Amino acid sequence: MLEIRNLICGYDAKFLLQEINLKVEDGELIGIIGPNGSGKTTLLRAITKVLKPKKGEILLKGKNIWDMGFRELAREIAVVSQSSDASFMSVKEFVLLGRIPHYKKFQFFETKGDEEIARKYMTLTDTLRFENQPVGQISGGERQLAVIARAMAQEPELLLLDEPTAHLDITHQVAVLDLIRRLNKEFGLTVIMVLHDLNLAGEYCNRLILINDGQLHKMGEPAEVLTYEIIEEVYKTVVVVEENPISHKPYVLVVSEEDKQKWESSFLS
Repeated sequence: MLEIRNLICGYDAKFLLQEINLKVEDGELIGIIGPNGSGKTTLLRAITKVLKPKKGEILLKGKNIWDMGFRELAREIAVVSQSSDASFMSVKEFVLLGRIPHYKKFQFFETKGDEEIARKYMTLTDTLRFENQPVGQISGGERQLAVIARAMAQEPELLLLDEPTAHLDITHQVAVLDLIRRLNKEFGLTVIMVLHDLNLAGEYCNRLILINDGQLHKMGEPAEVLTYEIIEEVYKTVVVVEENPISHKPYVLVVSEEDKQKWESSFLS
């Protein structure tokens, strides 16, 4: 689905993604993790042509994305970002924006077919019930579901998400990630998402990519990446990694400085 070769990319000489090499297979659900400022969002922006590589290439199904027009790329890749500026639009109007890449020449309005596709994904994301409400008047969790509905209305093969659970309570975090996993499994959608929460990343993703200081630090299944040695090395904080007794995925427990000192004192005594 996606191959990144020797990618060097960034905003200026002070920060660059360095020599990123990565292959994403069709149907994978991948999480990108790493400390703040490590280059996670920069990588997503490179994949969507927001940032041009200084070196290397990004291939989508074997074709360099810089040989593709933005409309062609938007029919293949959809992006779910952290915010939306369409608060004045109704949810239905907002979701229908996802059909624009599929408009024919001189088409200015959505067709009946476009409306059916939008309705399909509003039903799937449970946003149809407030389709006539302004986006700005629904909750943050509902808004994120509407953003996913709009992305799915593009009928992409690759879905990119930049911190889809940011600022959501645990109920909406689970609802959003359960939906993403369902889209991955039932529709065969390839998913790459940036996540800050290591436990959510480990629980929902098939494979994790850990980026640190602009470099690919570690890649593999959650149990291979979320070890206490790797986390302490990259995040510079003490953690304990256990196994979720139900899913058997790794679960990261933070250790406060106070508890660390208590443990060290008891150990030394």
